[in-house]
Amino acid sequence: MFPETTASTRSPKESTTAVSHKVLIIEDDRDIARLVEMHITDLGCKCEVAHDGESGLDKAIKNRYDLIVLDLMLPGLDGLEICKELRSEKNYTPILMLTSRSEEFDKVLGLEFGADDYLTKPFSVRELLARVKAIFRRVEAVKDEVAGAARKQVHFRDLKIDVEKRTVAIKGNNVELTAKEFDLLALFTKNPGKAYSRQALLDTVWGYKFDGYDHTVNSHINRLRAKIEDDSANPRYILTVWGVGYKFAEEE
Repeated sequence: MFPETTASTRSPKESTTAVSHKVLIIEDDRDIARLVEMHITDLGCKCEVAHDGESGLDKAIKNRYDLIVLDLMLPGLDGLEICKELRSEKNYTPILMLTSRSEEFDKVLGLEFGADDYLTKPFSVRELLARVKAIFRRVEAVKDEVAGAARKQVHFRDLKIDVEKRTVAIKGNNVELTAKEFDLLALFTKNPGKAYSRQALLDTVWGYKFDGYDHTVNSHINRLRAKIEDDSANPRYILTVWGVGYKFAEEE
């Protein structure tokens, strides 16, 4: 499971960033939880651990974390249920999902329910830490973009977006979006007229660097259109660029 985790092969403690991240680990296998905690702590993070779904969900709702490492198979509530519940509560904490399964069906479900990355057991410590650091980098990059954006509020036709508050309204009526739906919309509206391939959207919004998940982008686009377009079959905002992907309509 963890070929690099014996006392003699444990890597030296890595330098910490100025601001320590707080991580919640929800894993019922206590040995795995302990090892994950040990190595993520070496990144300069503060870790808390839960060993079942109910207590993990309770911690995730009541406390603020920078990352949740979430096992798929848990006693009580499983990882997918926890992920779905957190996103329905508008909790956008990044989620790294762990599982012993390798079927594509599980990976797609994790993506659809709002997981940010997916790691299949057995995995090496280096791979785990690489995924954790990649998530932190993506989160910081998004924060920097938001902080430096000239337009933190977007008004376009009947659409109003508050990037900082992560709220969307159409004709004055609030629209409930999932975390990934909002991230897609925010990316589009920041770059009106720019065409994105499905793979580029995966890389930018989900952080996935592999092919085969175009249908995940398509399903999110379809749901987003259903929520913000008057007629999703004839969209005014998110347009299809045939042979490429999608783009946001340019301002008139």
